[in-house]
Amino acid sequence: MIDMKPLVFEKFLFLSKFLHSPGEVGSVTPSSVFLAKKITGSVPWDEVNHIAELGAGTGAITQHIQSAVKKHANVLLFEKDQKMRTDLTGKFPDFLLFSDCRMLRLAMREAQIEQLDCVISGLPFFNFPQRLRDQILEQIVASLKPGGLFVAFQYSQQMKSQLAEYFEIEEIKFVLMNFPPAFVYVCRKKK
Repeated sequence: MIDMKPLVFEKFLFLSKFLHSPGEVGSVTPSSVFLAKKITGSVPWDEVNHIAELGAGTGAITQHIQSAVKKHANVLLFEKDQKMRTDLTGKFPDFLLFSDCRMLRLAMREAQIEQLDCVISGLPFFNFPQRLRDQILEQIVASLKPGGLFVAFQYSQQMKSQLAEYFEIEEIKFVLMNFPPAFVYVCRKKK
């Protein structure tokens, strides 16, 4: 029998964080398994040795990364919320955890990683002020190897033009089975 307590707790935690800080938490509920699979299914895992997840939240996508990533790959998780970070540390002890994705390059230096093969993002970019969006996107671009993969989900297509400034958008996938429904941007760093 499946223990539903952790799932109910995660949903309550997400709702509570959303009500308290809707600009930082993009949804009232964690990402669905359908969204997580669509995101992780876009990554060629055999080519990934160094990856970062921005906005790891309760680990809804992180658990799929853990299942797919090579055994000795370096995984950097970024989550601003202290409670969620503490929970992530317990769930994913082999992954390195950081609080501020605006310090992505610094975290990479700390982990002795020169370039990332992939960055996955659940950050609600459109909720952020333009300056913060720019800072984060510049960190992502600087961290990725040439041709590196950036996979991000958003709840609208309002970020499409800004993402196109930084990346080649290979595909936008729509995930209806998520609340709210989401768009998955599969992008490559411009060479």
